[in-house]
Amino acid sequence: MKIHLKQKEAKKVIPTEIIFQTAFWGAVKSILGWKSLAFDFTFSGSHGDVLVLAKTSLPGISMAYVPQGPEFCPDPDHYGIFLEALSMAISRHLDPGTAFIRYDLPWESPYSVKTAGASSRFESFECPEPRLQELRMNFGTKSWNLRKAMFNLTFADRFVLDLNRNEEEIMSNMKPKTRYNIRLALRKDIHVFNASPDLLPAFYELYRQTAERNHFPLCEYRHFSALFHALSSHPDSCEILFLLARHDHDLLAGAIIVISGRAATYLFGASSNDKRNFMAPYAIHWTAIQLAKAKGCLRYDMGAVSPKKDPDDPFYGLYRFKTGFGGKIVHQSGSWDYPLNDKGYKIFRNCETLEAAYLL
Repeated sequence: MKIHLKQKEAKKVIPTEIIFQTAFWGAVKSILGWKSLAFDFTFSGSHGDVLVLAKTSLPGISMAYVPQGPEFCPDPDHYGIFLEALSMAISRHLDPGTAFIRYDLPWESPYSVKTAGASSRFESFECPEPRLQELRMNFGTKSWNLRKAMFNLTFADRFVLDLNRNEEEIMSNMKPKTRYNIRLALRKDIHVFNASPDLLPAFYELYRQTAERNHFPLCEYRHFSALFHALSSHPDSCEILFLLARHDHDLLAGAIIVISGRAATYLFGASSNDKRNFMAPYAIHWTAIQLAKAKGCLRYDMGAVSPKKDPDDPFYGLYRFKTGFGGKIVHQSGSWDYPLNDKGYKIFRNCETLEAAYLL
């Protein structure tokens, strides 16, 4: 199997609803220290392109990263064969010190079982251990070189809401408790507004409170400011909804949502430790749904959830909150590595293992 690859400017990637494969996202990551590359490719009569990010992650060790890409999806039986051919083609354009290519695949997981009936939105999902996943992914490849990454850099299990319905239908498809909390927030006079970037420091304070309360690592402020700096140089590629919820003079919740094409993607959210019984996050998402619909979006990607109803999963709280809005869980294939330098890749994996142990 052969892929023909041609490099181009990152700002010329084909517009897509996957924001992580847009020129906008390439600009965001460039601000954060990554090198943005882009390639057109042809494969078995099909055409596509891919955004690739590169950076030095450890002294003397670089990595290439394909965020939520490539968008082109081969037949599931050919996932590994395609990735092997694409990796070899991309590797010729990378710095010699690049240890591996990491793909954060947007493709549907081959372990996602389709079931009939309304309950299929939250069907049981079981993914085998990494060794067995690797056996399936590498079947038919020449080198058996694809490795399941220790972490998914963007989350493999996402909650997606269909916006191709009127507001009454969307509301009626929610769980009763979610409908109640949205209406409660309205009765409590929660006001949601599209904020100016000048209020980003106030949002970051809410985000800091949220991280401390839920015990997750804090992203640096520059990851948020980069979104707005990149938008100023790519004003026509995407649109940011920067929503804040206020009661009187108190900011209670916020969200950063990016619209690309006819999809809205929820990137960051935060809420205050105060007035939590006012249900401001419910008002935020309901407003996001309304605004996204008004802008022609057909899909609202609410981001990470646990893959199934599992109270022991660290994302179970997100599962409980988001599934109340009545969408469905999409199971993707997650992150996969293609090592180019075994020694460098082994060092990187060992560092990832140590970092994971530190965070436990």
